[in-house]
Amino acid sequence: MTTIERASASLVPYKLEQAVGGSGVAAVDMIVVELTDSDGATGLGFSYVLGGGGELALRAAEAQLARFVRGQPAQAPRALWKKISQSFNRTGLGPNLVGLAAVDVAAWDLQARRQNVPMGVAMGGQIRATPVYGSGGFNVVQSAADAASVAEAAVKRGLGAVKPRIAGVRKDVEVIATVRQAIGNRAHMMLDANEKCDLATAQWLMAHARDNDVLFVEEPLPASALNGYKVLSQMAGAPIATGEHLQGLRDFTAFIAEGIVSVVQPDLAMIGGLTPSLDLAILAEAFDVSVSPHFLPGLFVHLAAASPAVRWLEEFPLLEPMFEGLPEIAKDGTMSATAAPGHGLSLSKKALAVQAPFPG
Repeated sequence: MTTIERASASLVPYKLEQAVGGSGVAAVDMIVVELTDSDGATGLGFSYVLGGGGELALRAAEAQLARFVRGQPAQAPRALWKKISQSFNRTGLGPNLVGLAAVDVAAWDLQARRQNVPMGVAMGGQIRATPVYGSGGFNVVQSAADAASVAEAAVKRGLGAVKPRIAGVRKDVEVIATVRQAIGNRAHMMLDANEKCDLATAQWLMAHARDNDVLFVEEPLPASALNGYKVLSQMAGAPIATGEHLQGLRDFTAFIAEGIVSVVQPDLAMIGGLTPSLDLAILAEAFDVSVSPHFLPGLFVHLAAASPAVRWLEEFPLLEPMFEGLPEIAKDGTMSATAAPGHGLSLSKKALAVQAPFPG
């Protein structure tokens, strides 16, 4: 019987040179889990807390390894995820789920390496090319001309869509028009409001987006505003996307089953790993809802291999300096997983230089 001989959790703190994204992220704490089984096979998993403060998630991951993994028989990733998640019934999700995401990725990587296949194949799929859209380089304080320059550069690289940041203000009108003029019909345009609108502003924005051929508007309202999203979905506006701030699979069910959103966007850490991400993709496919995961295309390319519901991957460079072995974007703007076993990623020298093992 194969057992897990070594299971460790560590923290990789990462400070960015400048804040990025609509939330102004300037630091990331990455939780890393490494597994080695009795046959010598290894698995590398990771999760993260944007903005720092990952110590609680690190402690959660270590507790899960100690209780359910270390020294115990190797388990299939889905069975392990279910066993660990059931232990949260008295302590809730929060950091527990963020820690579990790292354990889950490591379990999938280990299983795929044992099978000597890419992770997407181990998850039941096959490697395929998936379109990538450009999200990096946009922010709400830049001018319309600067946003257009970022969009133009992305399209010249072959990306099939761009996603400027907006904030529910009058300047958005100029940004949308200028970006659309810059890219013309060469690429799709999406918009990311980063939860910055109230309902009235979101209604105005959705109507304007519809009139400018926007593929979807991301997070026009806070993720918790389910009733507001219902109102927006009943308008003849642009399609709605949300998900990166929803924690756990259950938070997505009403949005999908009630026809509120057209696109769901799981975040690896918030949803709890690849296992619930795959479950979400299966659910979304049944309702003709598409999936576009929150950044990390080099990992989520394996979810795309496992599910045809994944229509877009997001290029938003953030954790990439922490890894080696990342797949590249092809000239046609698509990404495919490499043939390497597992997810094919390893920690970079930059990550190893600041990696801090769990104390004790």
